Amino acid sequence: MCVLLFTQNALAQLGFCTGNSGDPIFTENFGMGTTNTPLPAGTTTYPFSTGYPVDGFYTVSDGTFGNSFDWHQTVDHTPFDSNGKCLIVNAAASPGEFYRTTVTGLCETTTYEFSAWVLNLVRAGTFCSRQPGGTIPINVGFEIWDSTDTNLLASGNTGNITQTSAPNWEQYGLVFQTSPAQNTVILKMINNGLGGCGNDLAIDDIEFKACGDTVVVNDASNATAFSLCSSQAPFTETLTATPDFTVYSSHFYQWQSSIDNGVTWNDVVGENNQTLAVSVSTSTYYRAKIAEVAINLTNPLCVAFSNEYQITVNQLPPMPNIACWETATIDAATCSWNVSGTQPAQPNTECWETATFNDTTCMWEVSGMQPLQPVLECWETATFNTTTCMWQVSGTQPAQPNTECWETATFNATSCTWEVAGSQPVQPTLACWETATFNNTTCVWDVSGSQPVAPTLECWQTTVFNTMTCTWDTSGVQPLEPTTACWETATFNATVCDWQVTGTQPEQPILECWQTASFNQANCMWEVTGTQPGNIVEAFVGFCPNDDKQLTAQTSIPNPTYLWNNGATTQSIEITTEGVFSVEITGGVCDFETRIFDVQFLDIPVIDSVISEGKTILINTLDTGDYLYSIDGGDTFQTSNVFSNIEGGVYAIAVKDKSCNDIVTMQYLHFFIPRFFTPNNDGVNDTFNLGGIAFFSSSEVSIFNRYGKLIKYSRNSTFSWDGTFNGQVLPTDDYWYVIIIEGQKFTGHFSLKR
Repeated sequence: MCVLLFTQNALAQLGFCTGNSGDPIFTENFGMGTTNTPLPAGTTTYPFSTGYPVDGFYTVSDGTFGNSFDWHQTVDHTPFDSNGKCLIVNAAASPGEFYRTTVTGLCETTTYEFSAWVLNLVRAGTFCSRQPGGTIPINVGFEIWDSTDTNLLASGNTGNITQTSAPNWEQYGLVFQTSPAQNTVILKMINNGLGGCGNDLAIDDIEFKACGDTVVVNDASNATAFSLCSSQAPFTETLTATPDFTVYSSHFYQWQSSIDNGVTWNDVVGENNQTLAVSVSTSTYYRAKIAEVAINLTNPLCVAFSNEYQITVNQLPPMPNIACWETATIDAATCSWNVSGTQPAQPNTECWETATFNDTTCMWEVSGMQPLQPVLECWETATFNTTTCMWQVSGTQPAQPNTECWETATFNATSCTWEVAGSQPVQPTLACWETATFNNTTCVWDVSGSQPVAPTLECWQTTVFNTMTCTWDTSGVQPLEPTTACWETATFNATVCDWQVTGTQPEQPILECWQTASFNQANCMWEVTGTQPGNIVEAFVGFCPNDDKQLTAQTSIPNPTYLWNNGATTQSIEITTEGVFSVEITGGVCDFETRIFDVQFLDIPVIDSVISEGKTILINTLDTGDYLYSIDGGDTFQTSNVFSNIEGGVYAIAVKDKSCNDIVTMQYLHFFIPRFFTPNNDGVNDTFNLGGIAFFSSSEVSIFNRYGKLIKYSRNSTFSWDGTFNGQVLPTDDYWYVIIIEGQKFTGHFSLKR
């Protein structure tokens, strides 16, 4: 959030903590929200405004009114908030204090940094820049007082901060020290300038932080960390905390340690010197807590902390399992075991031998026997292969001679030769359609050929095989197809060997009372003619909100019966929803009628907005309909929502549906600022009138010429200007106005034409 005000002159005597600042112990960012809220009682002497603050007023808002008052349109400085608010102060006519707050919970004899972010809200090149003297810069003074408001602890001014073309937040700081037994201070902000054109300011994110020295903890070698193996433990060293004396003039120490990687810290009992002797066997962090007075060591908001000195003890793993020929030694650099040694070389063996290492004797043992030579055929020889460790048999049986399929070859192991025997089979007797071929594979005669297949016969045919021609002779004629009607189908039945006729003439359709039917032989269909008598009547029905919603079907049909599309059979039905409803009405022979109702529920109009555009009043509704509009409370209505050439004043706005009696009304103040007037006594636009301004609770009107001279002024009354000053007629020119209505400021210009 932000603070907006007008300031001026003075030089800044400000600065920031040059040492080690802690977390904020006091923060004021003025909250979040979209509703303007006042400050707590006693924070300011300025009155609160719910909208734009006029001279000497303030407000707290999430907007900076930039669209209307030549200010930067921007958000507050606080990062990541939503709808962050601003304290907006319009400087009073005289310089003086505009903000104060009491800050508690401080530590005695402790240096603090106060800071705040400041923004000049005036955009460069706007209205004030064109006035004599230009835009007044902002200038704010900051003061820190003790709780009695009698002793000034520190003060400084921002100096002049001039207008910019884009919003520019700047941070200002002030360093001070509390006294012994003092834990409360008062912050004051002073407006160093006068009220006027410009001098508009935003302040946000006020903070108080403890300020201390930067302290470095290291060992004798100036290192801030040490790592060792558990085999080298314990680690013994003296640590030293060295402050830079940028803030503290004296130092009191409390050493702390952590065994969970710096998450939880515990005081080392009795260790309050600048040095600390340590001896540890496990990983441990150390740091020094420092205060300017001893009593502050117990308050976490009153101390500074050094860096963290980290001692890392790496755990040596268990000694590994080793073979009988290996040895293991510790490597302190990597905190691990080094294993050395080589297994004895395996001895050379025959292919049938196996070598096995004995871990007990730490020697190789050899076992195995050469394979036996195999039994051989008469034509084979055997040789032992040391590569495959097998006997290799060579030699080939004499090749079997080529034989006919009816021959058999037998090997004689005594003579180591082949003997052949056998005779070919006799050819068989054949039919006329057969042929015989000797099959050397099966060693039989293969008879091929088939008697010609008897042809597939129709039921009226017969066939006889002719052995002379070796073919089938077929005879017979199919019966003739009968004549059929258009709806009949003739199908030949091969079982009974005759034609079967099926089909039935289509049935005559069921007719309405007004229809006739005739059978068409050409397309084999019944043709229906005739037109239904009776009317179809459609109607729109609109129901106002308070109407009884009932539909009634009127008809001239005697003794009617009714059938609605919702299933009802009465003449009238009650409805609860909009839509289309229909009813079929029937009477005596062939009396018909259909009535269709398009039903719509008419709404009471809802006025969305009433807008003044010059002398025109425009009435807008949230919904649409066949509406009538009035600005005299409903005495006269018109179909248009636009009323032209309407003078300023209070009007009774009224809207109704054309078909209903319900009227919606509201009061509206029609106020507009004319863009020109022509004081030529022709009865049209002779004066610059602000019609309706008298109806506001407070108003203030100032008219200036192009040189900034005040021509006319009015407060809390009607306003009309005839274009004269002190009885003198003023020339054709542009004139400027500043109008403040209920705290809202309007600026601009209009033309005087003669």
